[in-house]
Amino acid sequence: MTYSPRTCARGVLAACFALLASCTVAPPGGAVFTATDFSTLTGWTTEQHAPLVPVFLEECRTLAHLPPETYMGGSPAATPIGTHAGDWAAACTAAQSVPMGDDAAAKGFFEHWFTPYQVTGENGTNARFTGYFEPEIRGSLERGGIFQTPLYARPNDLIRAKATNGEMLSGHYVGSQFQPYDSRAQIDAGSLNGRAPVLMWLADPIDLFFLQIQGSGRVRLVDGQIRHVGYDGRNGQPYVPLGRVLVQQGALASDQVSMQSIRAWLVAHPDDARQTMEKNPNYVFFRVLDQQNDARGAPGALGVPLTPSRSLAVDRNFVPLSAPVWVETKVPLAGGQSGAWNHLAFAQDLGAGIKGPTRADLYLGWGPEAERMAGNLHADGQIVVLLPKADASGPSSDAAP
Repeated sequence: MTYSPRTCARGVLAACFALLASCTVAPPGGAVFTATDFSTLTGWTTEQHAPLVPVFLEECRTLAHLPPETYMGGSPAATPIGTHAGDWAAACTAAQSVPMGDDAAAKGFFEHWFTPYQVTGENGTNARFTGYFEPEIRGSLERGGIFQTPLYARPNDLIRAKATNGEMLSGHYVGSQFQPYDSRAQIDAGSLNGRAPVLMWLADPIDLFFLQIQGSGRVRLVDGQIRHVGYDGRNGQPYVPLGRVLVQQGALASDQVSMQSIRAWLVAHPDDARQTMEKNPNYVFFRVLDQQNDARGAPGALGVPLTPSRSLAVDRNFVPLSAPVWVETKVPLAGGQSGAWNHLAFAQDLGAGIKGPTRADLYLGWGPEAERMAGNLHADGQIVVLLPKADASGPSSDAAP
Protein backbone atom coordinates (compact mmCIF):
# COMPACT_ATOMS: atom_id res chain seq x y z
CA MET A 1 0.00 0.00 0.00
CA THR A 2 1.98 2.87 -1.32
CA TYR A 3 1.84 6.46 -0.29
CA SER A 4 2.29 9.01 -3.03
CA PRO A 5 3.92 12.32 -3.74
CA ARG A 6 3.40 14.80 -0.99
CA THR A 7 4.14 18.44 -0.50
CA CYS A 8 5.99 17.73 2.76
CA ALA A 9 9.65 16.85 2.45
CA ARG A 10 10.82 14.01 4.67
CA GLY A 11 13.10 16.34 6.60
CA VAL A 12 10.19 18.43 7.87
CA LEU A 13 7.65 15.66 8.49
CA ALA A 14 7.34 16.45 12.19
CA ALA A 15 6.04 19.92 11.39
CA CYS A 16 3.86 18.63 8.59
CA PHE A 17 2.12 16.10 10.84
CA ALA A 18 0.66 18.97 12.82
CA LEU A 19 -1.09 20.16 9.66
CA LEU A 20 -2.37 16.79 8.45
CA ALA A 21 -5.67 16.48 10.28
CA SER A 22 -7.47 16.17 6.97
CA CYS A 23 -4.60 15.72 4.54
CA THR A 24 -5.23 13.20 1.73
CA VAL A 25 -2.29 11.48 0.08
CA ALA A 26 -2.81 10.01 -3.39
CA PRO A 27 0.04 7.64 -4.24
CA PRO A 28 0.75 6.03 -7.58
CA GLY A 29 -0.99 2.73 -8.22
CA GLY A 30 -4.54 3.95 -7.56
CA ALA A 31 -4.61 4.32 -3.77
CA VAL A 32 -5.56 7.16 -1.45
CA PHE A 33 -4.09 7.53 2.03
CA THR A 34 -5.96 9.86 4.34
CA ALA A 35 -4.50 10.89 7.68
CA THR A 36 -7.19 10.31 10.27
CA ASP A 37 -7.85 10.18 14.01
CA PHE A 38 -7.86 7.19 16.34
CA SER A 39 -11.36 8.20 17.43
CA THR A 40 -12.63 7.30 13.94
CA LEU A 41 -11.52 3.66 14.27
CA THR A 42 -14.54 1.53 15.10
CA GLY A 43 -13.73 -0.55 18.16
CA TRP A 44 -10.42 1.13 18.96
CA THR A 45 -11.42 2.09 22.51
CA THR A 46 -12.54 -1.46 23.34
CA GLU A 47 -9.54 -3.20 21.79
CA GLN A 48 -7.23 -5.10 24.14
CA HIS A 49 -4.04 -3.13 23.53
CA ALA A 50 -1.73 -4.64 26.16
CA PRO A 51 -1.17 -8.01 24.37
CA LEU A 52 -0.19 -6.11 21.21
CA VAL A 53 2.90 -4.44 22.67
CA PRO A 54 4.84 -7.75 22.95
CA VAL A 55 4.00 -8.47 19.30
CA PHE A 56 5.42 -5.10 18.30
CA LEU A 57 8.48 -5.60 20.52
CA GLU A 58 9.22 -8.90 18.79
CA GLU A 59 9.20 -7.03 15.49
CA CYS A 60 11.52 -4.46 17.04
CA ARG A 61 14.07 -7.13 17.95
CA THR A 62 14.20 -8.11 14.28
CA LEU A 63 14.41 -4.49 13.14
CA ALA A 64 17.26 -3.81 15.57
CA HIS A 65 19.43 -6.35 13.76
CA LEU A 66 18.90 -4.70 10.41
CA PRO A 67 20.94 -1.80 9.03
CA PRO A 68 18.89 1.40 9.46
CA GLU A 69 18.69 1.87 5.68
CA THR A 70 17.06 -1.55 5.15
CA TYR A 71 13.99 -1.16 2.94
CA MET A 72 10.82 -2.34 4.68
CA GLY A 73 8.26 -1.44 2.01
CA GLY A 74 6.22 1.42 0.66
CA SER A 75 7.49 4.10 -1.66
CA PRO A 76 10.46 6.10 -0.33
CA ALA A 77 9.42 9.06 -2.49
CA ALA A 78 5.83 8.98 -1.23
CA THR A 79 5.48 7.26 2.13
CA PRO A 80 5.70 9.81 4.96
CA ILE A 81 7.87 7.53 7.11
CA GLY A 82 8.33 3.84 7.84
CA THR A 83 9.95 2.72 4.60
CA HIS A 84 13.28 1.92 6.30
CA ALA A 85 14.16 -0.03 9.42
CA GLY A 86 15.64 3.01 11.14
CA ASP A 87 12.32 4.86 10.90
CA TRP A 88 10.89 2.55 13.58
CA ALA A 89 13.71 2.96 16.09
CA ALA A 90 12.13 5.69 18.22
CA ALA A 91 8.80 3.88 18.57
CA CYS A 92 10.64 0.64 19.35
CA THR A 93 12.60 2.32 22.12
CA ALA A 94 9.42 3.82 23.57
CA ALA A 95 7.65 0.45 23.52
CA GLN A 96 10.23 -0.97 25.93
CA SER A 97 8.93 1.39 28.62
CA VAL A 98 5.27 0.34 28.35
CA PRO A 99 4.35 -1.65 31.48
CA MET A 100 3.39 -5.19 30.52
CA GLY A 101 -0.32 -5.88 30.97
CA ASP A 102 -1.25 -2.21 31.36
CA ASP A 103 -3.95 -1.73 28.72
CA ALA A 104 -4.30 2.04 29.22
CA ALA A 105 -0.55 2.55 28.86
CA ALA A 106 -0.46 0.36 25.75
CA LYS A 107 -3.34 2.29 24.17
CA GLY A 108 -1.58 5.56 24.96
CA PHE A 109 1.64 4.25 23.43
CA PHE A 110 0.03 3.52 20.05
CA GLU A 111 -1.83 6.83 20.04
CA HIS A 112 1.26 8.83 20.96
CA TRP A 113 3.79 7.20 18.63
CA PHE A 114 1.77 6.51 15.50
CA THR A 115 -0.28 8.36 12.92
CA PRO A 116 -3.22 6.44 11.37
CA TYR A 117 -3.78 6.57 7.59
CA GLN A 118 -6.99 5.20 6.12
CA VAL A 119 -6.35 3.43 2.81
CA THR A 120 -8.88 3.37 -0.03
CA GLY A 121 -8.71 2.71 -3.72
CA GLU A 122 -8.46 5.50 -6.25
CA ASN A 123 -12.24 5.43 -6.76
CA GLY A 124 -13.03 5.17 -3.08
CA THR A 125 -13.03 1.38 -3.05
CA ASN A 126 -12.55 -0.28 0.31
CA ALA A 127 -10.21 -3.08 1.32
CA ARG A 128 -10.71 -6.73 0.48
CA PHE A 129 -9.73 -9.39 3.03
CA THR A 130 -9.07 -13.09 2.69
CA GLY A 131 -7.63 -15.54 5.21
CA TYR A 132 -4.87 -18.11 5.35
CA PHE A 133 -3.73 -20.77 7.80
CA GLU A 134 -1.16 -23.51 8.35
CA PRO A 135 -2.48 -26.84 7.04
CA GLU A 136 -1.44 -30.13 8.59
CA ILE A 137 -0.78 -32.81 5.99
CA ARG A 138 0.57 -36.37 5.86
CA GLY A 139 4.14 -37.02 4.82
CA SER A 140 7.10 -39.37 4.99
CA LEU A 141 10.86 -38.96 4.89
CA GLU A 142 11.00 -41.93 2.53
CA ARG A 143 9.19 -42.47 -0.76
CA GLY A 144 6.82 -45.42 -0.80
CA GLY A 145 3.18 -46.49 -0.72
CA ILE A 146 0.87 -43.48 -0.82
CA PHE A 147 3.79 -41.08 -0.32
CA GLN A 148 4.65 -40.25 -3.95
CA THR A 149 4.37 -36.44 -4.14
CA PRO A 150 7.70 -34.64 -3.65
CA LEU A 151 7.96 -31.60 -1.42
CA TYR A 152 10.79 -29.75 -3.11
CA ALA A 153 13.39 -27.55 -1.50
CA ARG A 154 14.61 -24.48 -3.34
CA PRO A 155 16.62 -25.40 -6.47
CA ASN A 156 20.23 -24.25 -6.35
CA ASP A 157 19.91 -22.24 -9.57
CA LEU A 158 16.73 -20.41 -8.54
CA ILE A 159 17.60 -16.75 -8.00
CA ARG A 160 15.93 -13.40 -7.50
CA ALA A 161 16.89 -10.54 -9.79
CA LYS A 162 15.85 -6.91 -10.03
CA ALA A 163 14.13 -5.86 -13.25
CA THR A 164 14.80 -2.48 -14.88
CA ASN A 165 11.61 -1.15 -13.26
CA GLY A 166 12.89 -2.16 -9.81
CA GLU A 167 10.57 -5.15 -9.42
CA MET A 168 12.11 -8.27 -7.88
CA LEU A 169 11.67 -11.33 -10.09
CA SER A 170 12.27 -15.03 -9.42
CA GLY A 171 13.73 -17.33 -12.05
CA HIS A 172 16.99 -18.57 -13.51
CA TYR A 173 19.34 -17.87 -16.38
CA VAL A 174 18.94 -19.84 -19.60
CA GLY A 175 22.08 -18.94 -21.46
CA SER A 176 22.34 -15.19 -21.02
CA GLN A 177 18.59 -14.63 -20.59
CA PHE A 178 16.79 -14.46 -17.25
CA GLN A 179 13.54 -16.41 -17.38
CA PRO A 180 10.90 -17.69 -14.96
CA TYR A 181 11.65 -21.12 -13.56
CA ASP A 182 9.86 -24.29 -14.71
CA SER A 183 6.05 -24.14 -14.55
CA ARG A 184 3.88 -26.34 -12.34
CA ALA A 185 3.11 -28.60 -15.31
CA GLN A 186 6.80 -29.03 -16.12
CA ILE A 187 7.65 -29.80 -12.51
CA ASP A 188 4.75 -32.25 -12.22
CA ALA A 189 6.15 -33.96 -15.31
CA GLY A 190 9.48 -34.47 -13.55
CA SER A 191 11.61 -31.56 -14.73
CA LEU A 192 13.17 -31.15 -11.27
CA ASN A 193 14.20 -34.78 -10.89
CA GLY A 194 17.80 -34.65 -9.72
CA ARG A 195 17.85 -30.84 -9.90
CA ALA A 196 16.23 -29.94 -6.56
CA PRO A 197 16.39 -31.64 -3.15
CA VAL A 198 13.26 -33.44 -1.93
CA LEU A 199 12.51 -32.57 1.70
CA MET A 200 9.92 -35.31 2.13
CA TRP A 201 7.17 -37.17 0.29
CA LEU A 202 3.51 -36.23 0.69
CA ALA A 203 0.45 -38.44 0.52
CA ASP A 204 -1.64 -36.25 -1.74
CA PRO A 205 -0.79 -33.77 -4.55
CA ILE A 206 -3.89 -31.76 -3.61
CA ASP A 207 -2.38 -31.29 -0.13
CA LEU A 208 0.78 -29.94 -1.78
CA PHE A 209 -1.23 -27.51 -3.90
CA PHE A 210 -2.97 -25.99 -0.87
CA LEU A 211 0.24 -26.00 1.17
CA GLN A 212 1.80 -23.88 -1.59
CA ILE A 213 -1.12 -21.45 -1.47
CA GLN A 214 -0.79 -21.06 2.29
CA GLY A 215 3.01 -20.79 2.18
CA SER A 216 3.71 -22.75 5.37
CA GLY A 217 2.36 -25.76 7.19
CA ARG A 218 2.90 -28.79 9.37
CA VAL A 219 3.74 -32.22 8.00
CA ARG A 220 2.79 -35.12 10.25
CA LEU A 221 5.16 -37.99 9.63
CA VAL A 222 4.21 -41.66 9.86
CA ASP A 223 5.70 -41.88 13.38
CA GLY A 224 3.58 -38.94 14.55
CA GLN A 225 6.33 -36.34 14.58
CA ILE A 226 5.54 -32.87 13.23
CA ARG A 227 7.88 -31.11 10.81
CA HIS A 228 7.25 -27.41 10.26
CA VAL A 229 7.89 -26.23 6.71
CA GLY A 230 7.95 -22.69 5.40
CA TYR A 231 8.23 -20.74 2.17
CA ASP A 232 11.66 -20.62 0.54
CA GLY A 233 11.03 -19.13 -2.88
CA ARG A 234 8.82 -19.51 -5.92
CA ASN A 235 9.33 -20.14 -9.60
CA GLY A 236 8.44 -16.66 -10.86
CA GLN A 237 5.48 -17.87 -12.90
CA PRO A 238 2.21 -15.92 -12.54
CA TYR A 239 -0.24 -16.86 -9.81
CA VAL A 240 -3.63 -17.89 -11.26
CA PRO A 241 -6.44 -18.36 -8.67
CA LEU A 242 -7.96 -21.80 -9.13
CA GLY A 243 -11.38 -20.56 -8.09
CA ARG A 244 -11.39 -18.23 -11.08
CA VAL A 245 -10.43 -21.13 -13.36
CA LEU A 246 -13.27 -23.31 -12.06
CA VAL A 247 -15.78 -20.49 -12.46
CA GLN A 248 -14.65 -19.90 -16.05
CA GLN A 249 -15.03 -23.62 -16.74
CA GLY A 250 -18.53 -23.61 -15.30
CA ALA A 251 -17.50 -26.05 -12.58
CA LEU A 252 -18.38 -23.65 -9.74
CA ALA A 253 -20.64 -20.65 -9.44
CA SER A 254 -18.84 -17.46 -8.44
CA ASP A 255 -20.71 -17.31 -5.13
CA GLN A 256 -19.66 -20.89 -4.29
CA VAL A 257 -15.91 -20.36 -4.44
CA SER A 258 -14.08 -21.18 -1.23
CA MET A 259 -11.06 -23.23 -0.30
CA GLN A 260 -13.39 -26.02 0.78
CA SER A 261 -15.41 -26.02 -2.46
CA ILE A 262 -12.26 -25.99 -4.60
CA ARG A 263 -10.77 -28.92 -2.69
CA ALA A 264 -14.06 -30.81 -2.85
CA TRP A 265 -14.17 -30.39 -6.65
CA LEU A 266 -10.58 -31.60 -7.05
CA VAL A 267 -11.23 -34.66 -4.87
CA ALA A 268 -14.42 -35.44 -6.79
CA HIS A 269 -12.65 -35.19 -10.17
CA PRO A 270 -9.38 -37.13 -9.75
CA ASP A 271 -8.91 -37.55 -13.50
CA ASP A 272 -9.02 -33.79 -14.04
CA ALA A 273 -7.40 -32.58 -10.80
CA ARG A 274 -3.79 -32.46 -11.94
CA GLN A 275 -4.52 -30.72 -15.24
CA THR A 276 -6.75 -28.21 -13.45
CA MET A 277 -4.17 -27.42 -10.76
CA GLU A 278 -1.60 -26.91 -13.52
CA LYS A 279 -3.69 -23.99 -14.79
CA ASN A 280 -1.90 -22.16 -11.97
CA PRO A 281 1.76 -22.28 -13.14
CA ASN A 282 3.02 -20.70 -9.92
CA TYR A 283 5.04 -23.12 -7.78
CA VAL A 284 6.40 -22.65 -4.25
CA PHE A 285 9.50 -24.24 -2.71
CA PHE A 286 9.96 -24.96 0.99
CA ARG A 287 12.49 -25.38 3.76
CA VAL A 288 12.23 -27.29 7.04
CA LEU A 289 11.94 -24.76 9.85
CA ASP A 290 14.05 -24.99 12.95
CA GLN A 291 10.94 -24.72 15.07
CA GLN A 292 10.18 -26.83 18.12
CA ASN A 293 7.22 -24.89 19.52
CA ASP A 294 3.97 -26.18 18.02
CA ALA A 295 2.06 -23.39 19.79
CA ARG A 296 3.54 -20.67 17.56
CA GLY A 297 2.98 -19.88 13.93
CA ALA A 298 5.62 -20.24 11.25
CA PRO A 299 7.87 -17.22 10.63
CA GLY A 300 6.45 -14.79 8.10
CA ALA A 301 8.33 -12.61 5.63
CA LEU A 302 9.45 -10.35 8.47
CA GLY A 303 11.14 -13.31 10.15
CA VAL A 304 9.02 -13.35 13.31
CA PRO A 305 6.54 -16.12 14.17
CA LEU A 306 3.06 -15.28 12.94
CA THR A 307 0.39 -14.60 15.56
CA PRO A 308 -3.09 -15.97 14.85
CA SER A 309 -5.54 -13.17 14.03
CA ARG A 310 -2.81 -10.58 14.53
CA SER A 311 -0.59 -11.09 11.47
CA LEU A 312 -1.35 -9.85 7.96
CA ALA A 313 0.09 -10.63 4.56
CA VAL A 314 0.27 -7.41 2.53
CA ASP A 315 1.68 -6.03 -0.68
CA ARG A 316 5.03 -4.57 0.38
CA ASN A 317 5.00 -2.22 -2.59
CA PHE A 318 2.48 -0.27 -0.55
CA VAL A 319 2.59 -1.27 3.14
CA PRO A 320 5.92 -1.49 5.00
CA LEU A 321 6.57 -4.76 6.76
CA SER A 322 6.26 -4.34 10.56
CA ALA A 323 3.54 -1.65 10.28
CA PRO A 324 0.58 -1.98 12.65
CA VAL A 325 -2.63 -2.14 10.60
CA TRP A 326 -6.09 -1.48 11.99
CA VAL A 327 -8.54 -3.88 10.35
CA GLU A 328 -12.31 -3.45 10.12
CA THR A 329 -14.04 -6.35 8.39
CA LYS A 330 -16.28 -9.38 8.97
CA VAL A 331 -15.16 -12.93 9.65
CA PRO A 332 -17.07 -16.20 9.19
CA LEU A 333 -18.90 -17.53 12.23
CA ALA A 334 -20.46 -20.94 12.80
CA GLY A 335 -23.63 -21.67 10.89
CA GLY A 336 -22.67 -19.65 7.82
CA GLN A 337 -23.06 -16.31 9.56
CA SER A 338 -20.48 -13.55 9.80
CA GLY A 339 -19.58 -11.08 12.50
CA ALA A 340 -17.75 -7.77 12.79
CA TRP A 341 -14.01 -8.04 13.39
CA ASN A 342 -12.27 -4.78 14.32
CA HIS A 343 -8.74 -5.29 15.61
CA LEU A 344 -5.10 -4.26 15.30
CA ALA A 345 -2.88 -6.60 13.29
CA PHE A 346 0.68 -6.32 11.97
CA ALA A 347 2.09 -6.45 8.44
CA GLN A 348 4.39 -9.44 8.86
CA ASP A 349 3.97 -11.51 5.72
CA LEU A 350 3.63 -11.43 1.93
CA GLY A 351 1.59 -13.45 -0.56
CA ALA A 352 1.79 -14.09 -4.29
CA GLY A 353 -1.91 -13.35 -4.66
CA ILE A 354 -1.89 -10.26 -2.42
CA LYS A 355 -1.52 -7.41 -4.85
CA GLY A 356 -2.51 -3.78 -4.48
CA PRO A 357 -2.94 -1.27 -1.69
CA THR A 358 -6.33 -2.53 -0.47
CA ARG A 359 -5.66 -6.28 -0.32
CA ALA A 360 -4.70 -8.15 2.83
CA ASP A 361 -4.64 -11.76 3.97
CA LEU A 362 -5.36 -12.42 7.66
CA TYR A 363 -3.40 -15.24 9.29
CA LEU A 364 -5.76 -17.40 11.34
CA GLY A 365 -3.46 -20.02 12.83
CA TRP A 366 -3.80 -23.78 12.42
CA GLY A 367 -6.30 -26.55 13.08
CA PRO A 368 -9.85 -27.24 11.79
CA GLU A 369 -11.37 -23.96 12.97
CA ALA A 370 -8.58 -21.89 11.37
CA GLU A 371 -9.06 -23.86 8.15
CA ARG A 372 -12.81 -23.27 8.18
CA MET A 373 -12.47 -19.55 8.77
CA ALA A 374 -9.64 -19.06 6.27
CA GLY A 375 -11.49 -20.93 3.55
CA ASN A 376 -14.60 -18.80 3.97
CA LEU A 377 -13.12 -15.38 4.63
CA HIS A 378 -13.86 -13.15 1.64
CA ALA A 379 -15.00 -9.79 2.97
CA ASP A 380 -14.76 -6.08 2.34
CA GLY A 381 -13.66 -3.68 5.02
CA GLN A 382 -11.28 -0.91 5.99
CA ILE A 383 -7.50 -0.78 6.24
CA VAL A 384 -5.84 1.86 8.39
CA VAL A 385 -2.04 1.78 8.44
CA LEU A 386 -0.28 3.16 11.52
CA LEU A 387 3.03 4.82 10.65
CA PRO A 388 5.58 5.87 13.27
CA LYS A 389 5.85 9.54 13.97
CA ALA A 390 9.07 11.27 13.10
CA ASP A 391 8.90 13.11 16.43
CA ALA A 392 6.45 12.18 19.18
CA SER A 393 7.93 14.47 21.81
CA GLY A 394 4.91 16.77 21.76
CA PRO A 395 1.42 16.25 23.23
CA SER A 396 -0.16 12.80 23.00
CA SER A 397 -1.95 12.27 19.72
CA ASP A 398 -5.43 11.84 21.17
CA ALA A 399 -6.40 14.45 18.61
CA ALA A 400 -5.88 14.26 14.88
CA PRO A 401 -2.22 14.42 13.86
